Amino acid sequence: MDDPKINDELIAAHGLKPEEYEMILEIIGREPTFTELGIFSAMWNEHCSYKSSKKWLRTLPTEGPQVICGPGENAGVIDIGDGQAVIFKMESHNHPSYIEPYQGAATGVGGILRDVFTMGARPIAAMNSLSFGETSHPKTRQLVNGVVEGIGGYGNCFGVPNVGGEVRFHPAYNGNCLVNAFAAGLADADKIFYSAASGVGMPVVYLGAKTGRDGVGGATMASAEFDDTIEEKRPTVQVGDPFTEKRLMEATLELMATGAVISIQDMGAAGLTCSAVEMGDKGGLGVKLQLNDVPQREENMTAYEMMLSESQERMLMVLNPELEDEARAVFVKWDLDFAIVGETIEEDRFLIMHGNDIKADLPLSKLASTAPEYDRPWVETPAAEELAEVPAVDAIDALRALVTSPNYASKHWVYEQYDHMVMADTVRAPGLGAGIVRVHGTDKAVAFTSDVTPRYVKANPIEGGKQAVAEAYRNLTAVGAKPLATTDNLNFGNPEKPEIMGQFVGAIKGIGAAVAALDMPIVSGNVSLYNETDGQAILPTPTIGAVGLLDSLDDLIGGVARDGHVAMVVGATEGHLGQSALLAEVFNREDGDAPHVDLDVEAKNGEFIRANRALIKACSDLSDGGLAVAAFEMAQAGGVGVTLDATETATLFGEDQARYLVACNFDEAEALMVEAGRVGVHIETVGRFTGDAVRIGGSEAPLIELEEAWRTGFDSAHR
Repeated sequence: MDDPKINDELIAAHGLKPEEYEMILEIIGREPTFTELGIFSAMWNEHCSYKSSKKWLRTLPTEGPQVICGPGENAGVIDIGDGQAVIFKMESHNHPSYIEPYQGAATGVGGILRDVFTMGARPIAAMNSLSFGETSHPKTRQLVNGVVEGIGGYGNCFGVPNVGGEVRFHPAYNGNCLVNAFAAGLADADKIFYSAASGVGMPVVYLGAKTGRDGVGGATMASAEFDDTIEEKRPTVQVGDPFTEKRLMEATLELMATGAVISIQDMGAAGLTCSAVEMGDKGGLGVKLQLNDVPQREENMTAYEMMLSESQERMLMVLNPELEDEARAVFVKWDLDFAIVGETIEEDRFLIMHGNDIKADLPLSKLASTAPEYDRPWVETPAAEELAEVPAVDAIDALRALVTSPNYASKHWVYEQYDHMVMADTVRAPGLGAGIVRVHGTDKAVAFTSDVTPRYVKANPIEGGKQAVAEAYRNLTAVGAKPLATTDNLNFGNPEKPEIMGQFVGAIKGIGAAVAALDMPIVSGNVSLYNETDGQAILPTPTIGAVGLLDSLDDLIGGVARDGHVAMVVGATEGHLGQSALLAEVFNREDGDAPHVDLDVEAKNGEFIRANRALIKACSDLSDGGLAVAAFEMAQAGGVGVTLDATETATLFGEDQARYLVACNFDEAEALMVEAGRVGVHIETVGRFTGDAVRIGGSEAPLIELEEAWRTGFDSAHR
């Protein structure tokens, strides 16, 4: 079959700007072949090249004594002591999940798991941060049901516990949902595997499942806005097989133990193209591939299709040729393909052969590290207008409105579809704050959380970026864990619009300041741009995934409130209602500024909680819905009523930062007050846990009634 003629329409269909095509002509001195055009398209799109974000990503703090490997590899690596390391990353699968919810979400889980075990780690935990449109939108229920089923279907079959995450609803996601998948694994710190190729003439080996036509052009599609041709993009969504991935993981880890692996790379976005180019570029080598040797599950596949296929459950590695027989035997045992498909070469060259035909002959370095880089024009987000007066409201009515909203109601329908107990090391189940997984065979544990408040980021990108990190810090601290490091999944609209680029820049500035102040460097991440439909952008959603360490399970703050416990708030309350959950859910308003984040106070209050965890029976950070929602959730978890002394709406529902709600016995409360006074931390008694009712602001309701409303509030999102 003849290749199509390259014209302006074909160039545009590959997501390349006219000036980028001119750069290609200048680089290679001729018109590219169809396969070469596809390769440039895949490597130069936003999803693979980060061409609009690289300038700003470089400003993020990425180093620290706990960091073994920062951004640039398949995942980040941090030291947790005793010769052990945690490897983790978060990545988006937004566009595929909107087009085909089940497979889009499932392959998002599969891809992030491969990123982790490609580096030699056995996955021990997964999380998901999900953003959908309003529940009344005709597509939302289909998306919610499909995405949740896809995450559960893949993760449960693979066998990794899903220990946390978040689900939100907002009209801004009506045409573009977000599916951000997180995975973490455990490895020996001296047995990490990297992707940089080394050695000339070394065999390049294809591992795993066969290549088909699914996902061709997926990375390019993921770097485009949606319009009314959305249904035509369905063929660009990959199809996953979790049982094959499970075998691939076991085979890969066994292969690594043989010493045969020189370097290894997951085949994710842009498939064979991206994996081969990244391995060669990081090692300063060229790569020659023979496509006749690529295992194929469909007939008459073209070079273009094989190079751009995003078929799942595949890896590429550079092999020590002396151990080829041992390596092949491992994959034969696991009934997976093992095929030598090329070799490393000394020249800066990406040479693609299909039989005797040269399908691509390109300078490899120009495809990766020297891809286009843009300094996009940006405008600072205008300062938010002053908050208009908030009317008086009955506190119980407001609380009921919040806890019955799909945003703040119980998410048990979601996480009960996920296996969170597989591997038998889960210490804390989803729905109770940060997820916790024991480091197998030890008394240590690792805590995980995922956080962002998009309406804050829209109102004030810098403070919103800081708040996302600060909330992750508090969620880890609230279970007694020391926060160690973060991964970011930066979801934004079209970066070619200066106001959208301004949101991105502001959020990066806020995130950078927060991870530096809280000693939580960014070690991995993902950027997802062009999240727009018909010109309407999502809310800026820079999701922060964070990891913390419990040196001993004795350090865990894992109890619940009991009858007679004192309720105390660590941190000062001023009653900030701008951009609050109360405004959004009760008054249908999104006005005012985001709350200010004082990073010094965040660090000080967090250190106070961790230093005094022995005095604390239960702890929760205060975030959306403020004190009222946190007190209800703590009461519900303990099966005991709560009485709060405050009467002011702003005090009950304000979202001031750097605060924790603590439950403890009376004598422990006194000890906390003394210690807080000694170190200069604000603390106050705000009520007590007792009885079987929730009493706030002069109103009350039976706990069992509010709990029932909270447990059924999510139903409208999926039924």
